[in-house]
Amino acid sequence: MSARNLSLSAIFGLYLAGAATPASAQDATLCLTTAERADSGEKLNKAEKQAVHEACVRALSDTASLVQKYQLQEADFEIMGVHHKY
Repeated sequence: MSARNLSLSAIFGLYLAGAATPASAQDATLCLTTAERADSGEKLNKAEKQAVHEACVRALSDTASLVQKYQLQEADFEIMGVHHKY
């Protein structure tokens, strides 16, 4: 493998590693801000609820913090109206 190919592979790998990190933060932010919207009385359509529920589940699986897990579960409950078993 040439040095150029090795360098490109390394750069691509770092890009993928860096790209994965913000997605979990975006999922958590989406989950929590949508829960605030639902709490304030804004109506969410079924498709939006499902998409945000999936973001909440991804964020929940990405965090190790018990406090954040609790906050995300409560946000998901606020959005969906039911407690889910994870």
